[in-house]
Amino acid sequence: MKSQNNSLFAANLRFACNTRPSITAICREIGINRQQFNRYLAAQTRPSPYNTGKIARHFNLKPQDFLLPEKRFQDVLGTPAETVGPDFLLREGFPGNLPELRQYTGYYELYHKSLSWPGKIVRSCARIEEKNGQITVKSIERIYDRDQEIRQFSKYVGLAAYWRNRLFIVERGVGEQSFLCQTTLMPFAEHQRTYLRGVTTGVSWRQENLPYSTRAIWRVAGPNPDKRRLLEGCGLFNEKSPKLPLPVRRYLNSEGENHTLVAAR
Repeated sequence: MKSQNNSLFAANLRFACNTRPSITAICREIGINRQQFNRYLAAQTRPSPYNTGKIARHFNLKPQDFLLPEKRFQDVLGTPAETVGPDFLLREGFPGNLPELRQYTGYYELYHKSLSWPGKIVRSCARIEEKNGQITVKSIERIYDRDQEIRQFSKYVGLAAYWRNRLFIVERGVGEQSFLCQTTLMPFAEHQRTYLRGVTTGVSWRQENLPYSTRAIWRVAGPNPDKRRLLEGCGLFNEKSPKLPLPVRRYLNSEGENHTLVAAR
């Protein structure tokens, strides 16, 4: 069965390549070694899920399309793909410059000022990882307000992209009352590989879901930290708390208004 799938994949890949002027150009645009690509064409081996995804995107197909019966595959390949318009442009925006983005995979501590809790800084945590040619983001926010007896546990999932020397992260809250938030971060400086600084936009959890923006700073926690300790460190902190790293306090407490509310009425 595996051999049959390899042969079917190779036959469909050869047909797809025949619709383009040059296999060399295809390899260059996809970013796959020509010798390795030749082994795919000869059914000597199947590409990894990551490379399959890159090949499929090059031909405006889905990875599973290459295992369709040959006639069906040719029909799908011959169907004009949507190559313009907002849907296509948005999908193609992720992950952007993947080689540059890979250096940011791992775990992070996240810090930002809270509109819901004025005078407080929220610390949460996140993981950035690569999956099938995309860079995914999963973050957790855990807040316990002892005075008001409020417990909040929020999860977010999203995608990251790298464009023009910036990281763009779009996340969606997990749950019934879901929403989107977006973070733009500056890349690591030449001699600084610990902090990413930028801005997050979203909606307030308690202030009538008002839109807001706030400075955000991400601190590298490494590729394999103590995950329980990382989660236990989440919560609310006073703006001047010595428990916060000094670069975090300096960046989030610098002069100037930190939040910018957008008129909601």
